[in-house]
Amino acid sequence: MTANAAFDLIINNGRHFDGSGGPSAIRHLGIRNGHVAAISDTPLDETGCPEVINAAGEWVMPGFLDTHTHYDAELLAGPGLKESVRHGVTTVTFGSCSIGMVCSDAEDCSDLFTRVESIPREEVLPLLKRTKTWNTPRGYVAHLEQMPLGPNVTAFLGHSDLRVSVMGLSRAVDKQVQPTATEMQRMEAVLEEGLDVGLLGLSTMTTKWDKLDGDRERSKSLPTTYAKWPEYAQLNRILRRRGRIHQGAPDIVTKINMFAFLFASFGWFRKPLKTTLITLMDVKSNGLLHRVVGKLAHFCNRFLGADFRWQALPCPFEVHADGIDLVIFEEFGAGEAALHLADEIERNKLLQDESYRRWFRKNYESKLTPRVWHRDFHDAAIVGCPDASVVGKSFGEVADARGIHPVDAFLDLVVAHGKALRWKTTIGNYRKHRLEAIVQEKGAILSFSDAGAHIRNMAFYNFPLRMLKLVNDAQTEGRAFMSLEKAVWRLTGELGDWFGIDAGHLRLGDRADIAVINPHGLDDSLAAYAEAPMPEFGGVARMVNRNDAAVTATIINGRVAYRQTRFATDFGNQSGYGRFLRAGEIPARAVDFSPAPESSLARAA
Repeated sequence: MTANAAFDLIINNGRHFDGSGGPSAIRHLGIRNGHVAAISDTPLDETGCPEVINAAGEWVMPGFLDTHTHYDAELLAGPGLKESVRHGVTTVTFGSCSIGMVCSDAEDCSDLFTRVESIPREEVLPLLKRTKTWNTPRGYVAHLEQMPLGPNVTAFLGHSDLRVSVMGLSRAVDKQVQPTATEMQRMEAVLEEGLDVGLLGLSTMTTKWDKLDGDRERSKSLPTTYAKWPEYAQLNRILRRRGRIHQGAPDIVTKINMFAFLFASFGWFRKPLKTTLITLMDVKSNGLLHRVVGKLAHFCNRFLGADFRWQALPCPFEVHADGIDLVIFEEFGAGEAALHLADEIERNKLLQDESYRRWFRKNYESKLTPRVWHRDFHDAAIVGCPDASVVGKSFGEVADARGIHPVDAFLDLVVAHGKALRWKTTIGNYRKHRLEAIVQEKGAILSFSDAGAHIRNMAFYNFPLRMLKLVNDAQTEGRAFMSLEKAVWRLTGELGDWFGIDAGHLRLGDRADIAVINPHGLDDSLAAYAEAPMPEFGGVARMVNRNDAAVTATIINGRVAYRQTRFATDFGNQSGYGRFLRAGEIPARAVDFSPAPESSLARAA
């Protein structure tokens, strides 16, 4: 292409953020062949350009990265992943929390995935049986690369998926069984193959409340939780040598084994192990913990040679539930017993049993056992129920009015109304000043949306927008705690660089993955409740975010995927938008540059 060729897209007059944290400025961007071909402080020649976006008064920044999702199954049915793209996300990561769709057969993948992530098994299992034709990382990546991807995608190899594919499901969840030397060699070989084809690293999970679905090993914890630390250490050696990432979770209830993950990340006389864990959060059950572990991570990184990052959400962690179907009940015995029963009649019989209720009350009232949920039914509001008299009240208020224990009020309503009883509570990040402190932690990255999972429980698809609102509101109130440039960097360039992928920057020559943001749309609608059907999974309604005024356009590979509430007609159906981003593969920024007037910003880039 000659130097005088027209641009494919021009974005005029926007406040340009390049994802580095450096100063922003009003600039005009020219896009050609999927890359940024011009950044100018004077208007560009629009001759022959098929699309021009006037971004006056708006912010033009790299597309957002969502580096902790569970889109593994949804991607196979609907590769557009529109619920993220509509909020400016252009790159997503899946294979999180030890589960994925890489190595195991269809039924094993389904049983690993559906109960943990609260996605209907009756939809996921048939989908996997229809589509899953691979059982190796190389085959998985080949499949991704022939799909009409919407956003760019990256992935981890899940340890539970790996363990089951090598050991078989039953042996992988037998606490008396550990992998043989031959099986460990096979796991190492598969992990090496995964890294060879560009997977980010290995994901694990040590919280035992994540349970299997199906009827073969139902209610057993995920296979990764049965591994001893030497098994993790053996796989970590590969990750350390290759400079790849261990994504995991400490035992979220006791938190104690986080010290093992921290120690594994140390770089004393060795290469540090890049490690990221869930999650840094100001939980109501322990308001001091996040202050300690956040500073601990920073200390280890600075003085002990670690490369460790907590994952943190920049918004309140509000969850909804239909009846008793919520993962927080897996953290104590009575809740586990109820969720083990898939049959509603059997479950209701249990919930009405007085001895069971005494057990539940004991778990609920215990002050000594570690917990994530604050276990306060006075802080749990009913938002939907066939009995309209209880809507808008907490379970505690219903209990007080009826003269019964809050647990009994809750269980009575669950038995009477089942999943028609809808309620909500906020688990953490409920204090604004503490949330502002969390998003500034140097030992944290902005992540953990869980997009694509817990579809009836929560919706954080727009968490980058909520971060921008948090920072922008503070500036408007005259108490700025972070610049907008740094906020954009935390959502884009910092993540792209730490994960080692070709994403997160918007400099001359970079990939043209772009979010055009209207700051006037960063309002209270970002936190509003909304639902939408999932055509990929039989039309089941899921929680979503709807704040259409905030994102003017989402551009992927230089193509406008979403603009002013509408998706491109071929988006999610035709190739040419997103692609599989291989870890460590960051090409030189070389494009056919435009002869447009060159600003100081363009020269610096």
